[in-house]
Amino acid sequence: MIKNGTPNVGRWTYCRGMSTYWVNTVSRDHVRRGVEGGFTQANHGKPWMLRKMERGDWIVFYSPKTDYPDGKPLQAFTALGQISDDGPYQAEMTPEFHPWRRNVAFETCVEVPIRPLIDRLDFIEDKSRWGYRFRFGVFTIGESDFSLLRHELTGR
Repeated sequence: MIKNGTPNVGRWTYCRGMSTYWVNTVSRDHVRRGVEGGFTQANHGKPWMLRKMERGDWIVFYSPKTDYPDGKPLQAFTALGQISDDGPYQAEMTPEFHPWRRNVAFETCVEVPIRPLIDRLDFIEDKSRWGYRFRFGVFTIGESDFSLLRHELTGR
């Protein structure tokens, strides 16, 4: 590990070669719970996509709605962080529900509406049907898209 030289003192950047950049599609209320608890879940608590993530990967959160399942439309990027553990683990939310999670070191962010960014994001191939990509929940993006989103969300 090396100490990150950015003004955000106390954050760590993990060196393992190239990072992968992820987008996780999650309602804002669930993103806020994750930020408060330092974790992310994906695909309604399923482990598959979380197993593909590695320590040091970056994850950006897109929130189509304010709340799940019946919130108001939001359509904004709502958080950003770095995977800070070595693998998924289960947590008990109720006796019947034990979702898989990954630990995330979140950065201080502002919400950023997606519409002004659509034409600048390469991962949105069909700009007229820009929401299609988010239907898959978790997916990877390129470094240039991540850099744009990080700058918009954090000012860095």
